[in-house]
Amino acid sequence: MIKNSLKYTKNYYNLSDKIKLALEYLEQNDLKERENGRYDILGDDVYINVQDYTSKPETQGKWEAHRKYIDIQFMIKGSERIGVGEIDNYQTSEAYDDAKDLEFLKVSNDKYQFINMNENDFIILYPQDVHMPQIAMDTPFYVKKAVVKISI
Repeated sequence: MIKNSLKYTKNYYNLSDKIKLALEYLEQNDLKERENGRYDILGDDVYINVQDYTSKPETQGKWEAHRKYIDIQFMIKGSERIGVGEIDNYQTSEAYDDAKDLEFLKVSNDKYQFINMNENDFIILYPQDVHMPQIAMDTPFYVKKAVVKISI
């Protein structure tokens, strides 16, 4: 897991060509007025999902993980908390859905943390990074976010 601000994306270009491409896209495109939906950057290898929602209490959150894709979650508007933990500390609660590359999990101990995400922050989440997105900081709040999916 890597968390930082959009102004420091160049520090992570060396992670992979696909991550560099994704970060450059976030830097070069104003997503504030972009409609919700999928936008291809490099076909199924790198694409972005723009979404908006109201953040929710932690009690309504779900821990999730992906096997085929790295997530870069980028806060376009608003703020939220994202829970993050290592997959070794979780057990499957809903079977892995290969078509959606999505598995829901439950925590088996307290080895996790919540990261505050504000406008222009991004977080890179690898398959071993179980995460709980969309959690309200204090009270539910409007959020617009881009989730870049990068195939591994």
